[in-house]
Parts: sequence; structure tokens; C-alpha cells
Amino acid sequence: MADPVELTAAVVTVSDSCSRGEREDLSGPAVALLLQRHHFSVTVREVVPDDSTQIQNLLIRLAREVRFVVTTGGTGIAARDVTPEATTAVCDRLLDGVAERMRSEGSKKTPFAALSRGVCGVLGKALILNLPGSPAGAVESLEAVAGLIPHAIELLSGKTEHR
Repeated sequence: MADPVELTAAVVTVSDSCSRGEREDLSGPAVALLLQRHHFSVTVREVVPDDSTQIQNLLIRLAREVRFVVTTGGTGIAARDVTPEATTAVCDRLLDGVAERMRSEGSKKTPFAALSRGVCGVLGKALILNLPGSPAGAVESLEAVAGLIPHAIELLSGKTEHR
């Protein structure tokens, strides 16, 4: 059997108030902890304001450093919520089914899950996933798709043989 793909991850909190130090980042640490429980090595944690250019530049850089980039925040419908657009702008392909699964599972707990616009996409050999900004929403959304991510990363690594 081939060696398993290294599961490295970066967690990016997208928040104007957190980036200015006005509010404590609770979602980023919660997401990082869940990733570690799922055997990911979280090598980078960053906070960035709700600025499309800054988000895009950070995603491009991180996709070269890790296999899984997770963002939390900026996925709603407020004017400054630009994370999905920034992610879409840098991705080679989108994985609509992953985002659909997060919203479907989230809708079982709150009807507001349908207002989340997070996307999942591929940039090079990295997977990028947008999560909501609330700690509970971020963790529940990641939990809904966590089982898919290692296989997706294997496929991106060229491990496409059928079992």
C-alpha cells in the first residue's frame, strides 16, 4: 500500500474585528482543535480582515504550504462577507457537493444554515474550505465533511486508483 498523504492544514480566520484585536478569535482555535482530532497537522493559523485581495493573496500562499486551507468567517450575506468570492477567484475548480453537504447538515440544526455561502475548491494540490464564522457553525460544518477531506487530498495527490 502506498504511503498516506501528509495531512497538513492552515486555519484562516476572516474577521475585521479580530484582525484589529477588538474581538477574540474563538472560531479559529475551535477549527484547529477539530482538525487535530482528525489527524491533521495544523501548521499555520492566521487572521485576516474581510478584504478580498488580502484573502486571495493569503489563500494562494497557504495553498503552496499545506494540503488543506480552512477559512472561518465572511460567508454570510453582509456587505463585508467576501470570503466565498475571494476563494472562488483563486480556485481552479469548485466542489459544490462539499458545500451542499455542510448546508444540508447545518439545516438540521438551524434554518439559518441556508444563508451560509461558503464554498469548497481546489487550488493546485490543495483543498480550500470556507466555514461560517460562529464557533458552533464552523465546527458543525467541518464535522459534516471531515470524513471526505483525506480522500479528496489523496485524489489531488494523484492517488486515483480504485480500491
